[in-house]
Amino acid sequence: MPQTFPAAPPARERALSRSPDRTAPPASLRRRGLLAGAAALALPWAATRPARAQGTVLRIAQSTALTGPLGDLGSAMHLGAKAAFASINAQGGVQGQTIELTTLDDGYDIPRALANVDKFMADREQFALFNCMGTPMVEAMLPKVLPSGMPFFAPFTGAMLSRVKGARSVFNVRATYADEAEKLVQHFSTLGIRRIGVIYQNNTFGKEVFTAARDAMARLKLGEPLSGTVESDTSDAGAAARKLADGNPEAVLIGLAGKPALEFVKAFRPLRRGVTLYATSVMGTSATVKALGPDGVGITISQVVPLPTNVVVPIVREFQAAWKAVGATAEPSHLALEGYINARVFAQALQRAGRSPSRAAFVDATWSLRNWDLGGFEVNATGPERSASRFVELTLVGRDGRFIR
Repeated sequence: MPQTFPAAPPARERALSRSPDRTAPPASLRRRGLLAGAAALALPWAATRPARAQGTVLRIAQSTALTGPLGDLGSAMHLGAKAAFASINAQGGVQGQTIELTTLDDGYDIPRALANVDKFMADREQFALFNCMGTPMVEAMLPKVLPSGMPFFAPFTGAMLSRVKGARSVFNVRATYADEAEKLVQHFSTLGIRRIGVIYQNNTFGKEVFTAARDAMARLKLGEPLSGTVESDTSDAGAAARKLADGNPEAVLIGLAGKPALEFVKAFRPLRRGVTLYATSVMGTSATVKALGPDGVGITISQVVPLPTNVVVPIVREFQAAWKAVGATAEPSHLALEGYINARVFAQALQRAGRSPSRAAFVDATWSLRNWDLGGFEVNATGPERSASRFVELTLVGRDGRFIR
């Protein structure tokens, strides 16, 4: 028989937020049974600091790229989430429950990602899927996950394909690629740039970036973009660079991530040294920027979370404290901060769902997150077809490889 999580009685509990004396609304939400099957392989994650909670453990699952062409992206977000959950567990957890994150590496490979999700969905102890990474992977996962009712929380994609009208079990936090592309194209318009190149990954992610950029250019009457694609294995990065360079663009918008972004920029820079490069947030990892060296200087990158070194922002201060507490040696990055924020938002929804919530109660609680300020980062859940955040700002890679607002 399927396992169920008992309904929580109405209560007014301490909210997990930047203000310790803030409270969550009463947990008078709808309860339904938890749908899941038999146990499966998993790699349990434990908090770095011992948790003080004496209650049960709530297990959530993540398939992400810890290796492969986009391993630096997945690793950064995973470490940020781990830092958040460690901090939350060290303070007693949520409603007496510690949160345990089970993570499996999919190497940014669709069959591996689907195999991971099958294992998680067969494990009756896994409550939700958390921060699974990659537009192609998320697209393949959705037909499996949606019928199950398993919460699909903060998938790491800005693509509209995960923002499905009526799909209340899918909760998207980050701004969309369309939001990012719009911001970049508006910047081109302000600067009077009209001859624009768009290079994009030849997969669902890249195509969505290209479409959003092209549509924004049409609205702003900037004409048709020069365009080219790069395969995820980077085999054609050099040819793509030459194609765009031959078009003599004033600026190039890069819809690439990880190794494809690195190889394209390395090939393009010697061909058109004076052309300004722009990119979406998924390119802006510390590893990519470091690997680019001098070729990365001057690239403008849109970001969907605040600057992770800007301690004026309360959520950044809290992130940095949690980052240090787990002994992280990597530089704090936008992606690590995004993982941290996603974990904090998950914990807040869990807090609002009450003790031992059903999946249905948790899903209901996510949609109660209206105009909630996480300390400089606003979450406003208005509907499954929209992201809960519209935060986008532009940053510049400085001469020391650090981001500047």
